[in-house]
Amino acid sequence: MDILTLCIVAAGLSMDAFAVAVCKGLAMGRLSVKHMMIVGAWFGGFQAFMPIAGYVLGIRFRQQIVSVDHWIAFGLLGLIGIHMIQEAYAGEDEEADASLAVKQMFPLALATSVDAMAVGVTFAFLSVDILPAASVIGITALFFSMAGVKAGNVFGIRYKAKAEFIGGVMLFLLGCRILAEHTDIFGW
Repeated sequence: MDILTLCIVAAGLSMDAFAVAVCKGLAMGRLSVKHMMIVGAWFGGFQAFMPIAGYVLGIRFRQQIVSVDHWIAFGLLGLIGIHMIQEAYAGEDEEADASLAVKQMFPLALATSVDAMAVGVTFAFLSVDILPAASVIGITALFFSMAGVKAGNVFGIRYKAKAEFIGGVMLFLLGCRILAEHTDIFGW
């Protein structure tokens, strides 16, 4: 996987974390760099770990399904992308809670990184070098999350749906690209 594609995947996966970070920033009165770092570390850490977990799971089954791996990659990325686009239009806002305690941050970090686990499974099928890929995803999520906290604190929640929509479109199109590279289905 080339670096541009990996960066697109990382940005797409980071959009959920960005959207939740916007809500965190919205709820915070006084924002400090420490607050931004805490949120970024939670989301970035989970976004880095979950692709590795998905990769380990996917690598166990890669040999059995190598002939259809591009369809699986397309399906997973397409479904994740469509789900993110649906969330963008659902109009459901995450509850704005300023707490950075473990009991609040853990479920948020886990929930925003489940998509990253599915991408890790896809990476196993595509034989992606997982440690550098997970590092790029984690670092991207860290910075997107920090920016989300700041944006939420300054601008409010008006960009949440746009971020989720853009992330969803990016992942869906990436799934189409993978399918097109391995088949002649789109005539590319």
